[in-house]
Amino acid sequence: MITEQDERLLSILRTNARTSVSDLARSLSLSRSTVQNRIAKLETSGVIKGYVVEYGSEFLKDMISAHVSIKVKQKLTTKTNIELKQMSQIAELYAISGEHDLIAVVQAQSLDQLSHILDDIGNLDGVERTNSSVILETKFKR
Repeated sequence: MITEQDERLLSILRTNARTSVSDLARSLSLSRSTVQNRIAKLETSGVIKGYVVEYGSEFLKDMISAHVSIKVKQKLTTKTNIELKQMSQIAELYAISGEHDLIAVVQAQSLDQLSHILDDIGNLDGVERTNSSVILETKFKR
């Protein structure tokens, strides 16, 4: 279980994972050593898995994102997942229920690149069919 202080700490880190321990301590009215110990405990317990790079709005404004629903041949699911994981333009991959088996979040720098990525996905050995939806605008993201 995480404490209310841990939740506040995590909230600050989600906003900016590079916030200094000193600034975290000031924001939480805790000592630096207490904050360092809480972060270490959250990392050790698996609550914090790692830290990632988040793209800036200037870079993202020209980026094209799409949700790609993928129907997979059941006997080739593992192989297909491994091949999809190797495609650097796939930012996220989810197993889902319904008509399709997976949804991939694809990010490309142009429509031409997106088209090639979609072709690459569709040509994978275990993929039966795909359905793509280009994201026009992000209303909000948490």
